[in-house]
Amino acid sequence: MDFLRPETLAEALELKASRPDAVPIAGGTDVMVELNYDHRRPAALLDLTRIAELQQWTDGLRVGAGVPYVRIIDELGSQLPGLAMASRTVGSPQIRNRGTVGGNLGAASPAGDTHPVLLASDAVIEVASVRGTRMIPAADFYVGVKRNSLEPDELIVAVHLAPAKGPQQFSKVGTRNAMVIAVCSFAISLFPEEGRVGAAVGSAAPTPRRAHEAEQFLASELDFKAPKPLLDSVKREFGELVSRAASPIDDVRGSAAYRKHALAVMARRTLGWAWQELLDGEQACA
Repeated sequence: MDFLRPETLAEALELKASRPDAVPIAGGTDVMVELNYDHRRPAALLDLTRIAELQQWTDGLRVGAGVPYVRIIDELGSQLPGLAMASRTVGSPQIRNRGTVGGNLGAASPAGDTHPVLLASDAVIEVASVRGTRMIPAADFYVGVKRNSLEPDELIVAVHLAPAKGPQQFSKVGTRNAMVIAVCSFAISLFPEEGRVGAAVGSAAPTPRRAHEAEQFLASELDFKAPKPLLDSVKREFGELVSRAASPIDDVRGSAAYRKHALAVMARRTLGWAWQELLDGEQACA
């Protein structure tokens, strides 16, 4: 196995163009597990840890693919609360120090913790090659189980997200709060200024996916200009529509029926938390 260690992004793109079989590695929290268990034996590894550009974020927000979860939590928690919540549930402190959103996207596992947040928050994935740069909406990025829309010569460079202008929430079901693969997960983002909602499920379909029908229903029921407590019937219908958006399977972590039930419960609860945050904000400004 060849080990390639570029110093710059330009060098990395050149190497990826000449060695499309090279597997990118940053934190290594997924790749090294696959190597250790002999589930994968690539011809080359492309180490991205020395590329400074990938480890930076800028106002806007453009978050480099190599920014680890711990920095998202510490440095971007107020601007990207949903992503910070999801990041807190990833692995152990050691894994959060090494793992990256770029790596989560590269693995494209349906159970990846950050995927529902990226979908619900309208994230855009910046990918690059020697041929140029492409901007891929998160909704178009996932194409199958552990498959994404990257071309063989492309690398994930950054994730673009607008700073949150409304409440965001994330929740997942697992045997504990972290160091566990999600049985299922859910994220919601409220956009009061635009009068719309983002909602997405994880670990409950071949790919992470948005719950479009649930989003449309909730946007039609919520009064963002004069918010008031939600009817329980609205929460329940929202939960059912979220559950309906999933197409889970039975596996060792949980049954399809349990996943659909859990998603409905998580959707109701996270909606309640997000809407209460909005109500509290309105009262504080009154």
